[in-house]
Formats: sequence, C-alpha cells, structure tokens
Amino acid sequence: MTDASPALLLLLSLGLCCPGAQGQRITVTAKFYNSKSTHPQSGKSLELECTNSQDSGVSWIRQDKAGTLHFIVYISALSKPTFEGNQMTSSRYGVSKSGRSYRLTVTSFKAQDEGIYFCTVNYNQVLYFSSGLPAFFPVTTTAAPVTSVSPTTQGSRVTKRDVCLQSHEAETSKEKEMNFFCEVFVWVPLTGACLLVLLVLVITIMLCRKTRRRRCRCKRPANGKPKMNPKVPSQQI
Repeated sequence: MTDASPALLLLLSLGLCCPGAQGQRITVTAKFYNSKSTHPQSGKSLELECTNSQDSGVSWIRQDKAGTLHFIVYISALSKPTFEGNQMTSSRYGVSKSGRSYRLTVTSFKAQDEGIYFCTVNYNQVLYFSSGLPAFFPVTTTAAPVTSVSPTTQGSRVTKRDVCLQSHEAETSKEKEMNFFCEVFVWVPLTGACLLVLLVLVITIMLCRKTRRRRCRCKRPANGKPKMNPKVPSQQI
C-alpha cells in the first residue's frame, strides 16, 4: 500500500484547497461498532462505524504510528465501495451501509493495522473529519517472578509474632546503645566541669588561709606599742 493514493490526495485537495460554502455544517462521528470492545485482538475482526448528519458518502483513513495517512476505502451513499487503486473489493477490509451508518471491518487485525482511524465526509466542497479513533493492541505488563519459599519444619517455623519480637528486641538494643552514647556525651563534660569547679574552690580556700596567716603575723600587741628587745640598750641623747 502506498502512503498517498490518488483518492486520498483528491480528498485532501478538496478539503484544504477549495474555499467551501458558508452554510450548513454536518457532524461526523467514528466509534467501535461493538461498544464493549475498546482494543483490537490479534487475528480477529474489528468493526468500526461512522455516522454523519447528512446521508452522503464517507471515506475511511488510517494514520499509522509514524503519522502517515493511508487511504482505505470510499463508501458512496449507494453503498458502492472504492478501495485503493479503484478496486471494488479488498481481502483485508469489508464495508457495509445501513442508513447513515457506514461500517468498516478489518477482517483479520494485525500489527500493521494499528493506528488512528478517521472517517471523512466531503459535503458542499468542505471536508469534515471525525475525531480520531485509536485502535492499538492492549499494553501487556510483565509480572515480576514469584520466588517460591521452601516449607519450614515445625521446629524452625517462624511466626509473625516471632518476627515482631525479634524486631522489637533489635530496636530495644539500638535504643540502649544510643542512650549509652548520649549519657557518655552528657555526663563526661558535666563531671569534668564539676571537678574543675571543685579544684578552683580548693585553691581559693588555700589562698584565703595563707592570706589570713600573713595578716595575723603583722598585727600589733594590745597596748599599741611595739615590743622592745631588752638586749639592745637604748641610745642616750
């Protein structure tokens, strides 16, 4: 399938180049025909439905993951399909019309059919696009491997209570270690400060005692006269 078919170029040229007439507008809606299906399944058929407010022909276009547009089919108001290359039939797609409902069926959905599907209507020289209808395989998530736990004997069975007790004991031992270090950091400086204050106090007491002894030696007798040495004779005037 080529990326740009003549029919697709014709539709785009009509929608983008022609000015169009100012007047009535129409609505175009694309959806899954089966409302319960939100994702296609590999190898199974997927049916899409396009409705418009005017009973005019519609075209189905697919935009792939790279953003390239692919023309699929044009369905006229008389239920006449025209596939790529002006073919009347297709081995990959099926079409049908009921009233204003134009259906497109992907007979066997594959990875190359993934993309965003649009239906377009060319009415009064104006090209109308429906909202994009994403059709992708569901994303599968890989579950993490489950590791098997070997059965334990009755003697070595570990219960939830044992685990809680062990964790509690571990937390208690850690708390004791932290409390011990806290006590060391608090009491060692405090003990040193107390010893320093005690040393200063002892030195102060000793200095006070020495000062008092010196003062006592320098005190005079009670009569206020200094004591004379009897061995030294008094000088005559």
